[in-house]
Amino acid sequence: MFTIDEARRIIAAGEARANEIGVPVNIAVLDAGAHLKAFSRMDGAVLGSIDLAMGKARTAVLFQTTSEAVWDYCKPGAPAHGLELSNGGLAPFAGGISLFARDGTVIGAVGVSGGAVPQDLEIAQAAAAAAA
Repeated sequence: MFTIDEARRIIAAGEARANEIGVPVNIAVLDAGAHLKAFSRMDGAVLGSIDLAMGKARTAVLFQTTSEAVWDYCKPGAPAHGLELSNGGLAPFAGGISLFARDGTVIGAVGVSGGAVPQDLEIAQAAAAAAA
């Protein structure tokens, strides 16, 4: 579990990186139960990316990994093709990162959307680093 202050610090770190690279994004921080803890929509962030940021975080926390790692299980020809349709819909591409406690338990996730996928990942990594 983490506090709202910690969630705000995660968002602030993501926003700082987004500002550095000039990409306005949406940042969602979810708790271990995949419930919204904190959210930010930067000025100019694409409205359609709100749901994607939350979906990436949800995907990461539900599978206790990164959102893009889930793609390896659900892509065509993979063992769980169609997995992305489960759990109300997943977002199996980069930008969602699980957050872990020091003992290795998942405490939540951060999801970022609004830029190109590599930019979302870079911002999410900066945000997640603030949770450590």
